[in-house]
Amino acid sequence: MPASGLLALLDDIASIADDVATLSAAAARKSTGIVTDDMAVTAEQAIGIRREREIPVVLAVAKGSLRNKALILAPAALALNAVAPWAILPLLMAGGSFLCFEGVEKVLHWGHVAEDVGDDLSTTDPEAYEKGRIAGAIRTDLILSAEIIAISLGEVKDSPFLSQAVVLYVISILMTIGVYGIVAGLIKLDDLGELLVRRGGSSKSSGELLLKGAPYLMRAISIIGTFAMLMVGGHILRDGIPPVHHFLEHALEHAPLAGLLSALADIGLGGVAGLVLVGVAVVVKRVRKK
Repeated sequence: MPASGLLALLDDIASIADDVATLSAAAARKSTGIVTDDMAVTAEQAIGIRREREIPVVLAVAKGSLRNKALILAPAALALNAVAPWAILPLLMAGGSFLCFEGVEKVLHWGHVAEDVGDDLSTTDPEAYEKGRIAGAIRTDLILSAEIIAISLGEVKDSPFLSQAVVLYVISILMTIGVYGIVAGLIKLDDLGELLVRRGGSSKSSGELLLKGAPYLMRAISIIGTFAMLMVGGHILRDGIPPVHHFLEHALEHAPLAGLLSALADIGLGGVAGLVLVGVAVVVKRVRKK
């Protein structure tokens, strides 16, 4: 009897492990788009940071991201799915609205980006500037991570509670390592370029190309990150407003390049929503001043 009981227990564990692996893979596939956006937004936050502080800043944001997922989002998602699944959508809508607001604010300040960064580095305490960038990255990550957790939860919501919990934490760890590992590599491309130039020989031309291209790459990442915020925010709002969702789904169903048009529609919706929210914020600020 003890031996048969042990075999049954091992069989249950193997079955749960298989379920977790399958569900985690499905959740990871559906979260890929959000992860790409997360990388772009996070890399954008590293612009203007002193070179020797880039990796410590990325590590600080990565720790904050893992805390967001492991201590706030995953437990909250599990609890809400158990007692109030209806509350998940309103929270996602609030997060999507925030991303739209942030994205439009960045677009409106693009003309002052270089000037602002220079001012921050020359007239502001570098430590305070760094803390501000970390705080901003972790705050934005909270919304993007919420979308990752929500998508993952959608894949496991009907599974046993243990499977739900394990999948959400596996996704949290894997996504954090993947996103911030790639971001760390992106922002150190200029260091790699300098190393190749110092080596000389056939490596020198590759190093010079990296050094010339790195600033343009980081600027491109900044722009991509901004549009990514609008796209993710717009997509959240689109999914949360059934008439808009059904209209766009029907309109794009047989359109050529439907995927691209869908992304552009999300960006447009995010831009409109962001402009409205920025306008409301400006009005509120003026009213307060009076």
